[in-house]
Amino acid sequence: MFDLELLRSFVSVVDAGGFTRAGERVHRTQSTVSQQIKRLEEDVGQPLLVRNGKDVTPTEAGERLLSYARRLLALAEEARDVVTRPTYQGAIRLGIPEDFAAYRLAKLLGAFSRSHPTLRLDVRADQSMHLQRDLNRGELDLALLKRTAGEKGAIAAWPERVHWVTSKTHPRDTRSGSVPLIGFPAGCLYRAGAIHALESAGRTWHMAYTSSSLSGIQAAVAAGMGLSILSEIAIQADHRVLTAKDGFAPIDRTEVALLASPAASPATLRLADRLAEFCDTVQAKAA
Repeated sequence: MFDLELLRSFVSVVDAGGFTRAGERVHRTQSTVSQQIKRLEEDVGQPLLVRNGKDVTPTEAGERLLSYARRLLALAEEARDVVTRPTYQGAIRLGIPEDFAAYRLAKLLGAFSRSHPTLRLDVRADQSMHLQRDLNRGELDLALLKRTAGEKGAIAAWPERVHWVTSKTHPRDTRSGSVPLIGFPAGCLYRAGAIHALESAGRTWHMAYTSSSLSGIQAAVAAGMGLSILSEIAIQADHRVLTAKDGFAPIDRTEVALLASPAASPATLRLADRLAEFCDTVQAKAA
């Protein structure tokens, strides 16, 4: 194995063209540099430099070694930089609803990651009931989720605007008969709210389309397969909002809540502040 100090002196001698100038570069005396080159030549078993008075040039073997020496020294410097960088700050496990994942939140998270390069951000988009469960289990550090309005234990909460929607081009006639519902699987807050609203009004219903994907629900509504409840930010141009005049009053008993683990790190709480600012902006635009 090559001694990096010997290689450094060798490269300095070649670059400087002499032992004296090389010694100044590596902060060694001329005699010390000369001894280091001698040791290196003994290691490789052949001369590496041609000495002509004060001028020095590499031999053919020296030229071959020179490129490797530069690469080895550069690699050693790179390794030193990596080892001496600020220590790894850990990870933040964040859970968010799927509609927020598609609503400019990715830009915020990307900016946060760039400003914290030694921090790993692990983001999971899922149904709110799963996010709440995982937060309770300690599998998430921070969660932005949907819940029934008025519950306790959140860093911040915002009233949510949700609406009944149908297809704009293929609206369903729901004045009579069973109402075809489109929604997430059982356990979803919106699904439960839709069923409760219909049964309270004495209406019959059936599930016409169930999907664990928000995009699947949005597409099914646009295709005219039935009615659904969507948050305001998830309503698309090919959807039509139903109102009380259509027999579907708005549902206003849900909220978006930001919750953190009791053991949340300072970095997690910084991210929570960013998310709270983001939700304040979304709420202001929706008002």
